[in-house]
Amino acid sequence: MNKLFHILFLIIFATYTVSCNRVKPLKELPSDSIFHLSSEWQNQDGKKIQLKELRGKTLVVVMIYTTCKTACPLLVADMKKIASKINPGDLKKISLVLVSIDPETDTPEKLKSFAKTNQMEEDYWVFLRGNKSSTQEFANVLSMKYKEISPMDFSHSNIISVFNPDGELVNQEEGAGINSDKVIEEVNKVLKSI
Repeated sequence: MNKLFHILFLIIFATYTVSCNRVKPLKELPSDSIFHLSSEWQNQDGKKIQLKELRGKTLVVVMIYTTCKTACPLLVADMKKIASKINPGDLKKISLVLVSIDPETDTPEKLKSFAKTNQMEEDYWVFLRGNKSSTQEFANVLSMKYKEISPMDFSHSNIISVFNPDGELVNQEEGAGINSDKVIEEVNKVLKSI
């Protein structure tokens, strides 16, 4: 009987505790939010995540592959420049996301090594790899084109995208010479509106 009383007390206490510490619910996602995508990804630490786990932060997103020797190093440099121009106090409100277009080569270990080599190890750097299907789906959402032209080489668009904390696209910069100042301006606009 004492054991039954103890269990009943724990259930009542847990119910009371949960009801008194309610978390403010998030508002409904906009219809065009990338957080509706249900694909599963792995980050540079090998942790499985869905994009919706990035909700609440301003996202700066680029698609690259780590063995690229031409455009991707420029895109990585642009991302690092963007990070360097953001107010350090605002970096906790941002995720700089690099999504691999070569998930077979870019394992979590490879992404982690790439992050270390490029001095991109702070918490706001997020490297993701999915499977071929989720990678293509995400590229389509970004209007980013890529094509494998050899086992270790891809032809691809150069696009940096900015998303607000609800996953809505607010800006894209495209081309060989990304205007990183424009990206920074857009990121700051989003941060001020939060």
